[in-house]
Amino acid sequence: MPHSLVLNIIPQSPISPGYLSGKHVHALFLTLVSSVNQTLGDFLHADKTHKAFTLSPLQVSNNPRLQWEHTQAIPAGTPCWLRISLLDEALFSNLTQLWLNLNPTRAWHLGSADLKITSVLGTPQSNQPWANYCSYSQLYEQASDSDRQINFCFYTPTAFRQQEFDCALPTRDCIFSSLINRWQKYSNIELSPDITSAIFPSYFDIRTEIVADSRSKFIGCVGNICYRILGEVEPLTIKQINALADFALFSGVGRKTPMGMGMVRRLKTAVKKTS
Repeated sequence: MPHSLVLNIIPQSPISPGYLSGKHVHALFLTLVSSVNQTLGDFLHADKTHKAFTLSPLQVSNNPRLQWEHTQAIPAGTPCWLRISLLDEALFSNLTQLWLNLNPTRAWHLGSADLKITSVLGTPQSNQPWANYCSYSQLYEQASDSDRQINFCFYTPTAFRQQEFDCALPTRDCIFSSLINRWQKYSNIELSPDITSAIFPSYFDIRTEIVADSRSKFIGCVGNICYRILGEVEPLTIKQINALADFALFSGVGRKTPMGMGMVRRLKTAVKKTS
């Protein structure tokens, strides 16, 4: 069962921009895991290929837009949040004690800053669209077999590996291949591998963004893109495409999702086009 958990956090001391990168948030997550299961923490740290989780960058709660870079320190006492999605039910189960026994007085560390996790949200919230859960069977059963409109918003830079290089253009094949691969790995519901041939872009408003650290630069896209399912398509195929589109909230797409990249969510209403 995919879970999308939101941790509400209060920093007890300022967090400098140098400790707000994806690798430091990733390290914080592994520390949380290791606090209840050291073996699992070591395994997740060593696994370089199949990541059963995704993370968001640390977010300031009153900012309506998601940030993937910070140029200034986050002051002490600023309400923040962090999204953790878990794609594997076994992983969630192994971490049950973490979610149930988080002590709001215990300090965690992000660089030199102390943090306190005040609450964990795991169910849909009117003011927090990133908190949710749904089994794979529910995602599949609830998916429409007639909705031909797929609207995506990329909230953090998204890129896809093609041979030896990254591609920042969110083509149909890049997006849906990423979703199919993760669905097939963590669910027991088989999908047809050729269901994407009827999907075509109908609108896009995207731009590239660069995320730089001391070692490299990551170029990805953010913005909105809409797809339409065209032609004579079986209802079963439409249903499978819609299930994948709904799954995107949990799985993300593309590269570096455990570092906060590739955060994407399906929008139920069409993107408003501007002249």
